[in-house]
Amino acid sequence: MKRVLSIILGGGAGTRLYPLTKYRAKPAVSLAGKYRLIDIPVSNCINSEILKIYVLTQFNSASLNRHLTRAYNFSQFSDGFVEVLAAQQTPENPNWFQGTADAVRKYLWLFDSWDVDEFLILSGDHLYRMDYRLFVERHRQTGADITLSVVPIGYKTASSFGLMKIDGSGRIVDFSEKPKGDALEAMKVDTTTLGLTAEQAQEKPFIASMGIYVFKKQVLVDLLRRLADQTDFGKEIIPASSRDYNVQAYLFDGYWEDIGTIEAFFNSNIALTRQPEPPFSFYDEQAPIYTRSRYLPPSKLQDCQVTQSIIGEGCILKSCQVHNSVIGLRQRVNADCVIEDSLLMGADYYEPLSERSQHMTRGKVSMGIGEGSTIKRAIVDKNARIGRNVKILNKEDIQEAEREDLGFYIRSGIVVVLKNALIPDGMII
Repeated sequence: MKRVLSIILGGGAGTRLYPLTKYRAKPAVSLAGKYRLIDIPVSNCINSEILKIYVLTQFNSASLNRHLTRAYNFSQFSDGFVEVLAAQQTPENPNWFQGTADAVRKYLWLFDSWDVDEFLILSGDHLYRMDYRLFVERHRQTGADITLSVVPIGYKTASSFGLMKIDGSGRIVDFSEKPKGDALEAMKVDTTTLGLTAEQAQEKPFIASMGIYVFKKQVLVDLLRRLADQTDFGKEIIPASSRDYNVQAYLFDGYWEDIGTIEAFFNSNIALTRQPEPPFSFYDEQAPIYTRSRYLPPSKLQDCQVTQSIIGEGCILKSCQVHNSVIGLRQRVNADCVIEDSLLMGADYYEPLSERSQHMTRGKVSMGIGEGSTIKRAIVDKNARIGRNVKILNKEDIQEAEREDLGFYIRSGIVVVLKNALIPDGMII
């Protein structure tokens, strides 16, 4: 795998994940109370022995850059690195990244200088565990110019994806973007040719792209230069190249989730609390997920009732109830609180004890969740100050709301409390 260079696409402005992307790039959003989304593809690369990794981003890249710099330091005796390439304006290219392919094109002068055989193009906002060595080996064995990683899907979700048709050898021969009706029926394929059983193939007769690609180095260079007006891999570059190049499909049949919306992000985090086996596990010793080492103290729980939840490091919970929730780093939850079906991202730092004491005596709101507060089906971003006896319930089941002046949004019925927000005592949301 030393002949493979990995390029992780950090995504655009992350508008569908706003307000979680108000202060951070999409790949820097918290995951499972401990990790960042970017840790998933970077860890998959490291576990696959692919150690030359670039991350392309252009929005709010400061926290992402800081995280990667602190988390991934390779030995000076290896050629491994993880490096952020932020969008930049030059005399030749005065515009920002216009799409996935355009982002790679802007740095093609750098990628082309590497003596490698393949480029592995990844997305920075997916949750999955994958051995890219098998992916690259399949690419080499079939003599492919481009290989797409695909997932088998059924009728329920097929119209939400770009679908493909393959021939008997696994070569992609047709594309259709979010087809419906007769157009959807026309995209059915025999997925047994990719390794599914006959029963599985009947349940999932469609294949959709995961947005993960392997390109022969020269093929990518040639395509990006020749198709200079095309800016997206999935919608333009790859469909345009299927006639002249050998474009193959590689079946991935494990858990995969595109965390592109608040609802998908929320559900993916809460799903990690499921028992006995969550859909994605961080407990695989053969393929661990890495992140920054913080050296935090263990969490302290005093007279608490906790069921089916994840509690991050360095938390202090007092006489509270936590059910089916994810509690992030350094989170404080005070007495008589109820946290249910929620994601609390924690804090970036500990509030000094002297400062907390002053807040208590002066009626101000300390960092964390104040006494007697109830939070259900919500996301509380980092460093939020939730006052005493606050109720975050969304009883009226409002689906969408933007109340940035009050410190919260509602997305798909999920209340999202902003980073650094202050929710005063007694407030009801």
